[in-house]
Amino acid sequence: MSWNPALDPHCPTGDEVDAIETVIVPRARDIGDFEVRRSLPSPKRQMVGPFIFFDQMGPAEILTDQGIDIRPHPHIGLGTVTYLYEGSIYHRDSLGSSLEIAPGAVNWMVAGKGITHSERSSREDRKRDRRMFGIQTWVALPDEAEDVAPSFDHHGKDSLPMLEGEGKQVRLIMGHAYGEAAPVKTYSDMFYLDAVLEAGAAIPLPDDHEDRGAYVSTGSVSVGGQVFEAGQMMIFRPGDKVSMKAGPQGARLLLLGGETFNGPRYIWWNFVASSKERIEVAKEAWRKGDWQNGRFHLPPEDDQEHIPLPDR
Repeated sequence: MSWNPALDPHCPTGDEVDAIETVIVPRARDIGDFEVRRSLPSPKRQMVGPFIFFDQMGPAEILTDQGIDIRPHPHIGLGTVTYLYEGSIYHRDSLGSSLEIAPGAVNWMVAGKGITHSERSSREDRKRDRRMFGIQTWVALPDEAEDVAPSFDHHGKDSLPMLEGEGKQVRLIMGHAYGEAAPVKTYSDMFYLDAVLEAGAAIPLPDDHEDRGAYVSTGSVSVGGQVFEAGQMMIFRPGDKVSMKAGPQGARLLLLGGETFNGPRYIWWNFVASSKERIEVAKEAWRKGDWQNGRFHLPPEDDQEHIPLPDR
């Protein structure tokens, strides 16, 4: 039997006896220019399927001459997805990838044994006022893929399957659902969907995945007579048939999940691993800072600074 993160003694759950196993209200964190709200990991759940990190960025107004400046930093044992509703972010990494992340597109960076990247506002963006609104997720890699070579893939929004009808527009970001499969290569069974619902429209949750959740980005939805507002994540019991209905203002949801892992993951700073030893080795490699011959390299176009290893 696969490991159930809800049964981990360090990840207690509530007393719900209906289809909703857990409700998560994200914690607010300040990253400098605006606030982010973190749903995963949480005291109630470390993961939903392979998803181990889930941050909402904004919505926020960014003024002229201001911007995002996340200096080069490392990752191991995970893949990152930055999915934007509004705004843009310029991505650079140690593989030489250099491009802007636009709304509706997928930028899938697989860290594997180690990668370094930065996320900044472009020079053009800084010349004007603009809005930023999006979601950043980390997808943990299964044991057999933890040490794969790092990679980066970009898929424009027009290359992703789009399902429309009955008041719904549903884009499949990653994985498979509703008989469709996204072109993004993944390392475990999963699904990740962006669903826009008109007022009163309903959407069933995919029922062919072991672990499933939904995050309300805007508006509200009702499930089993309960109403859930923007900023809440619901995690559902395996196997239950679940349908969500948009409230009077409509709703925008992210549906996510997939197979659970055989054991928990350790998280320290930007590192995810199946053992503490793997994290210690990565910490020492970043501390040494041998950018030419070591495990980590800085992005070729952004190699003048980096985030140092935290003391904690």
